[in-house]
Amino acid sequence: MLNIQVICIGKLKETYLKDAINEYSKRLSKYCKLDIIELPDEKVPEKLNPNLENDIKIKECNNILRHIKKDSYVISLDLTGKQFTSEDFSTKIEHISMTSSHITFIIGGSLGLTKSLLDFSNEKICFSKMTFPHQLIRVFLLEQLFRSFKISNRRNIPSLIFIA
Repeated sequence: MLNIQVICIGKLKETYLKDAINEYSKRLSKYCKLDIIELPDEKVPEKLNPNLENDIKIKECNNILRHIKKDSYVISLDLTGKQFTSEDFSTKIEHISMTSSHITFIIGGSLGLTKSLLDFSNEKICFSKMTFPHQLIRVFLLEQLFRSFKISNRRNIPSLIFIA
């Protein structure tokens, strides 16, 4: 069974988001072993300068790196990443699972990810060029993972032959 790890910065506070995460986690349990790791976000002051912004991103990304499992295929969610249709995303997950038993998805904090973490990643994906709260992207990711397994299972259903 494929192991999927989602490492994200920030805790979910809203009940409706927690409920959605729990629902998709339950649905995904038929297809993979899911592990969601929530890491604390660094406090972002109102008066933020580029040096302080960089320091915060480095702290958050170093914490993320400590939690990535060895030999995992790492996919960072980033606005500069490749966009997929649901069908293409499903195919991508299938192809990765042929060479790796573990996939790690990374969702950064409000300031994003460092260049070094993005370079460390095997791949970058983007769900939209629009900006969404990173807590909501977590729900999007789990929904698309669930959809990808459903698509994949439909493709792998053998044709039924009826003999009259």
